[in-house]
Amino acid sequence: MTSPTILQATDLSFNYPERELFNKLTLAIPAGVTIIRGGDGRGKTSLIRLLAGEQKAHSGQLAINGIRLDEQAGQYKQQVYYVDPRTEAFDQMTVPEYFASVRARFPGFDDAALPELLEGLSLTPHVEKKLFMLSTGSKRKVYLAGAFAAGAVVNLLDDPFASLDKGSINFVCEVLAQFAEGGEQAWIASFYETPPEIPTTSIIDLGD
Repeated sequence: MTSPTILQATDLSFNYPERELFNKLTLAIPAGVTIIRGGDGRGKTSLIRLLAGEQKAHSGQLAINGIRLDEQAGQYKQQVYYVDPRTEAFDQMTVPEYFASVRARFPGFDDAALPELLEGLSLTPHVEKKLFMLSTGSKRKVYLAGAFAAGAVVNLLDDPFASLDKGSINFVCEVLAQFAEGGEQAWIASFYETPPEIPTTSIIDLGD
């Protein structure tokens, strides 16, 4: 059975001064897990940021369940979970305060899932720390746990294995495999190579 389209991109174009990245790119991203794969410099992060509405396309349209970014930007972004892994915007929050900020944005936030997520990502010992006190990998884990609990319609994960230990990578694969079974959420994750452990609904291949 084909999953319904959650996120529709139509004729999306985006260039940097030194090179063209996307020219009239059209995507129909369904529920489940979509992998964006490609080599360095092929535009994986740029595409994630475009889909999140964090970066403006030069032309084209984006819509989540019919809500267009160009017409209803606020409603579009309310349906998207995306955190730039390099951001310092949440550094002064403790881990619970960060989750509270996610809960305030997404009414479907799953509090019951947090203990298992914290344990699976080895975050339990760090739970009362402020984010600036955490390693790069642990900060990324906090943002991943937020994604897994948020209940957002569209979830964008930029290189989710980066700076993670093997146990946490395995846990991320297990969680994404559960979300791959469909439902009403789209999970879009960028990787250099498609992880064989994650069942995918679709693959966006940007080339090497």
